[in-house]
Amino acid sequence: MKMATASDGIRMKAAVVREKGAPFVLEEVTLGAPRPTEVLVRLVATGVCHTDMVVRNQDFSAPLPMVLGHEGAGIVEAVGADVTTVSPGDHVVMTYMSCGLCDTCEEGHPAHCENMGPLNFGGGRLDGSAATTDAQGETVHDHFFGQSAFAEYALASERNVVRVPEDVPLELLGPLGCGIQTGAGSVLNALKVKPGSSFVAFGAGAVGLSAIMAARVAGATTIIAADVNPERLKLAMTLGATHVINSREQDAVAEVRRITEKGADFTLECSGRAEVLRQAIDCLGIFGTCGIVGATKEGTEVAFNVNDVMIPGRRIIGIVQGDVVAKTFIPVMIDLYKQGRFPFDKLVRFYDFADINQAVEDSEKGVTIKPILRIAPASPKA
Repeated sequence: MKMATASDGIRMKAAVVREKGAPFVLEEVTLGAPRPTEVLVRLVATGVCHTDMVVRNQDFSAPLPMVLGHEGAGIVEAVGADVTTVSPGDHVVMTYMSCGLCDTCEEGHPAHCENMGPLNFGGGRLDGSAATTDAQGETVHDHFFGQSAFAEYALASERNVVRVPEDVPLELLGPLGCGIQTGAGSVLNALKVKPGSSFVAFGAGAVGLSAIMAARVAGATTIIAADVNPERLKLAMTLGATHVINSREQDAVAEVRRITEKGADFTLECSGRAEVLRQAIDCLGIFGTCGIVGATKEGTEVAFNVNDVMIPGRRIIGIVQGDVVAKTFIPVMIDLYKQGRFPFDKLVRFYDFADINQAVEDSEKGVTIKPILRIAPASPKA
């Protein structure tokens, strides 16, 4: 499908969720032309992330119907008049969206943008407009994470596209824009895990295993993966974990304390389960830090012993997207991958776009760690 004119937009296939918990349905929709600061990207592949399911199930509030998907990788097809950093033909990864104007963006923390909610979960641009209509001409919400990448094309912003080298398979790179970035960035950037320290990932999915790999890069010498899936724990050992804990069979807090002798220096809660967050806090040592990245249902609360946090000087911090600036951090991950130090390709399994519901089901059942949907070849002639 090709754009009729620059102003008419483009007809394409997109995976649409119309009701809470409903399956993704491939529909023909029309996507509008890029505005002056926007970039039209032809999707090559898109990762499937837990947050896509969280929104599909309406555990996070977002308007429906919507085109989800937020780990897109593709080729720039067209750019708006004011775009200067990418050009048609460039290979890009799309990441989260930020406004660039608020205090946190200006201070170098765009992942904690004051407009994070409306820009990434609002179902359109910050002004409330959407660019997608269905076959009946009705609005379909889009701009999910500033992209809506479960589609053949996406409209992103110059702010949330990252140019990537062409000597790495483009279809592999989409998850660097969210899940893998979140795990690695949390370790290397937000927590600043130190050489010689101890680190525990609670949850050995894509985020947790990316954190395990990053902890090895950071020089942590005790690296622990806690999960209930034996196969994922085996994989963690090949990716840098020095110890694993099957928390279905063992007391995770007691095991961390036994392994580290004094409690962990750093923990990262990746599962989105309140009871696991309590474990991640309780196993910390003096001045230990727990990072929270697991997405939970809105309104979820967790209890902890206040004195057990205050007296040892433990710290609990919320982390979004590893608190990274994606334009600089994604190239770092690619360099580490090319050096053989960050083998995130071991986490992925590819699916055809038409099999999106199977990919989601396999992810939810733990069959696949990081599904990637193949949308189209990098070369149209391939």
